[in-house]
This record gives sequence, C-alpha cells and structure tokens, in this order.
Amino acid sequence: MSKKYQIQKSPFIVPTTDGKLIEEHFGMATDQNSQISIAHMIAPPYWSEPFQTPEFDEYTYIIRGKKQFIIDGEKIILESGQSIKIEKNTRIQYANPFDSACEYLSICLPAFTMEAVHREGE
Repeated sequence: MSKKYQIQKSPFIVPTTDGKLIEEHFGMATDQNSQISIAHMIAPPYWSEPFQTPEFDEYTYIIRGKKQFIIDGEKIILESGQSIKIEKNTRIQYANPFDSACEYLSICLPAFTMEAVHREGE
C-alpha cells in the first residue's frame, strides 16, 4: 500500500544571483508537479525583480517583514500576517525596498515555471 502523504525534508534551492533565498517545497523543480508550486522565500533588504505578467495565480503570505507589490501601477505594501492573491495575466513587480529582510510563502496555481512568468527584459 502506498503512502497517502509526502513529507518534504529537502526542498529544491533555486539558484539566484540577487541574494534572494527560494526553497521550492513542491512544484516543477522538486516533484514535477505542474498543478501547484509552494515556496518559502527570504528577500533581502533593497531587493527587487523586473516587472512580470505571469500565466498563473500567485498567493503570497508574509511571515516576517514587509513586501512591496506594484500591481497594474498601484503600490501595495503587505506586512507580517497579511496575504494577497494576484490573478494570472496581471502585470506586477515584487520588491523589498525596506531595511530588513522579508520572509514569505508563495503558492502558484498552476506551478511556477520560468516559461510562464514572463519577466520583462528576460
């Protein structure tokens, strides 16, 4: 009889060049799940990404610190304990323009892929 659960003890550490920690617990890089990705992230102070228009819904839950979102030109700042859902095909920029790191969880439906994120300039 097969197990009806899977414990993730060794998430995939996504290589980055901007100081951001990305630990994918479930998703394409970890268990080839194309339906959902779940990642734990720590964005360093003064970090930002290019604008993007993903083909997936993204849910973000802030564990510690603050994170800035620019969504269709509107600036939103979330703090510890707050969460947001951003619908697919929405132009967004993620950033941490603050003095301390931001720790958060990100869930993408369907799963995050570089082909589906559509970062500008890449």
